[in-house]
Amino acid sequence: MESTSPNLHDALINFSQSYLEQYRDKLGHFPVVEADEQWASPCELSKFNDDLVHWQPIKITEQLSFNNVENALEIKLHPSIKAYFSTIYSESIPATCEHGHLQLLFAWSKDDFDRLQQNLIGHILMKQKLKQDVTLFFAVTDQDDHVVTLDNATGEVWVEKVGRKPHKKLANTLEEFILQLSPDIYVEK
Repeated sequence: MESTSPNLHDALINFSQSYLEQYRDKLGHFPVVEADEQWASPCELSKFNDDLVHWQPIKITEQLSFNNVENALEIKLHPSIKAYFSTIYSESIPATCEHGHLQLLFAWSKDDFDRLQQNLIGHILMKQKLKQDVTLFFAVTDQDDHVVTLDNATGEVWVEKVGRKPHKKLANTLEEFILQLSPDIYVEK
């Protein structure tokens, strides 16, 4: 399964660049996000106004590890989820597919990567407590309490209501899922 990582890496880079290009074509500038000095990111480019900064997804060049999660929970995480969260730093990216609208989640910075790992640990512990197969979230949908997850055993992509078993299969692999997405460009308010 490790061999899928380079293809997933390319799919994520291509998707994030497509989002960036379509955003700039439609709105004439880089995407913007609320400025927060306490959550600085290498994605930040320049001030847009007093409250917002321009940003862009960037390739992660440092080595990120999920060893602490795997060791703490005595579990091996699927290679696809590790590749997904260690490919780019980015604000969440809106996307659409035949199943609806969603937001792909990413780490905004190294500090945010650490926080993401804590959230994944909480999700895994909840699944174990409920005696459900382990899934790992990587996107949220426009439906309340529904997340897009990766089945840790199979690598399949599913929709699940938080606290419930996955109920709708979306793709056989994370790469396959990313390749079927289109950036969803809209004007922030």
